[in-house]
Amino acid sequence: MSRICVYLGSREGQRPAFMQAARSLGETLATRGHTLVYGGARVGLMGALANAALEAGGEVIGVMPTHLVEREQAHFGLTELIRVANMHERKATMAAHADAFVALPGGIGTFEELFEIWTWGYLGLHEKPLALLDTEGFYAPLLAFLDNTVENGFLAPATRAMLMDAATPTALIEALESELR
Repeated sequence: MSRICVYLGSREGQRPAFMQAARSLGETLATRGHTLVYGGARVGLMGALANAALEAGGEVIGVMPTHLVEREQAHFGLTELIRVANMHERKATMAAHADAFVALPGGIGTFEELFEIWTWGYLGLHEKPLALLDTEGFYAPLLAFLDNTVENGFLAPATRAMLMDAATPTALIEALESELR
């Protein structure tokens, strides 16, 4: 099956639904035969996602710069932990190992990864699907902003359409799977 790269927070967030969505996505990826590719941390949403995938018998590939192994608390129980030199190499390695991309709730790092991979798709550097897991409307303000950007002529409708979204892990994975066929 496919390798799905997930960008998400190394923090838990304020709502229990965020942790539950991360766990559910990890389990869903594993039970549907997909490999998880992510940032390699054992804490926050990142750790919950990886642990759920591993507990469900899935393969998990983490990618982490050496300087973040201590700070982000690397997960040493993964199928594979790839250490890289810097953040640029991390993002490129994650992208190279992925067939599709997903963003869950997270902070500035998650946003940066999401927008960079979307930009790479827009520039034709990949043709891999990209989606947001909009848990409890976390991404609703961003989606509204993006739609406003289209309405004001700064984003083409086709570019906006590249970014799919779903409210549940199952709906999200089904949407990605339909794009990957």
